[in-house]
Amino acid sequence: MGKRTPSEPHKTSLRELAALFLKLGTIAFGGPAAHIAMMEDEVVRRRRWMTHDEFLDLLGATNLIPGPNSTEMAIHIGHRRAGLKGLLVAGVSFILPAVLIVLIFAWAYVRYGSIPQIKGVLYGVKPVIIAIVLQALWSLGRTAIKTKFLAVIGIVGVVIAFLGLHELLVLLGSGLIVAASRSMVRTIKGRQGTRSISISTLIVFLQTGTASVVTASLSLPLLFLFFLKVGAVLYGSGYVLLAFIRADLVERWHWLSESQLLDAIAVGQVTPGPVFTTATFIGFILGGTKGAAVATVGIFLPAFVFVAASGPLVPRIRRSPTAGAFLDGVNSASLALMTVVTYQLGRAAIVNFTTVALAIISAAILFRFRVNSAWLVLAGAIVGWLLYGRLNI
Repeated sequence: MGKRTPSEPHKTSLRELAALFLKLGTIAFGGPAAHIAMMEDEVVRRRRWMTHDEFLDLLGATNLIPGPNSTEMAIHIGHRRAGLKGLLVAGVSFILPAVLIVLIFAWAYVRYGSIPQIKGVLYGVKPVIIAIVLQALWSLGRTAIKTKFLAVIGIVGVVIAFLGLHELLVLLGSGLIVAASRSMVRTIKGRQGTRSISISTLIVFLQTGTASVVTASLSLPLLFLFFLKVGAVLYGSGYVLLAFIRADLVERWHWLSESQLLDAIAVGQVTPGPVFTTATFIGFILGGTKGAAVATVGIFLPAFVFVAASGPLVPRIRRSPTAGAFLDGVNSASLALMTVVTYQLGRAAIVNFTTVALAIISAAILFRFRVNSAWLVLAGAIVGWLLYGRLNI
């Protein structure tokens, strides 16, 4: 019997997976990059469940499929270590703590959101959120904008997003343009990448069509379909989620107000785990406990499906020039959408000298010292709570 390598699948118990990812889901503040760093420390360095190269392979795969990167990373690890059961256990365990915490916040918001103390907390947190998104935008941009051509794609994406073109078309068009441009200067070997893009393209066209024919009246099935669509087509950072929510739920269907969206983002930041649990908060506001369950299942379900389907194909997907080019274009467009939504949300959050000061100080601290964003959110909440009543806002 040969010696088993650290990367051999199906050797970790479901109990071990649940314990690890419940812990990570409870303490994982700071966004996807921080979550993934915690996973690398636990899985590679402490437990030696896989090598660093294997971990990077899985991380690369999460960037080639839609959905929340850190959640998909947890699902990939569970799948690698314990098969389909491990996939479910790891993913659910990582998501569950954040969902429960967000539900508590959502209940308190719905019941007490109109009282000055809660308004004060949110008043102080919102400008901090703008600074956090700006820092994430800068950090992601340095990685994603690899060439001048990608910079141009990003700038064009900002312009056409401001002009009102649908977000899915901005993402799809940018990806296809970059993939097509690279195919003109190199020979694409193999068809795996082309098939991957075709699947993504089909999903985008189908979901775009769905978005154009639904009505604006609120219902649980429509809420589920909206978040299923977002989970199935959203590339890039979880912050791009804000662009989708604002465009449909605020602007098109008028289910949410601008202020409620900012409050949902604030709760997503002040709680651990994936930013996608913002959907849980919004679902509770719109439909109570059932709405929260529908929204949460809808937005996370595609991640489980995509990981189960793509996990065995990771080596081929990573080597595909076409898939890589498509992803580069999509990431540039994602940054464009983030830029637009940050500007739009900033207009609602930064309303006076105090909020301007909070945003500038938070941005300076983030860029200079790179502190955990959770501490800044807490500080903003305290400042807002202390000042709100005195400012008679």
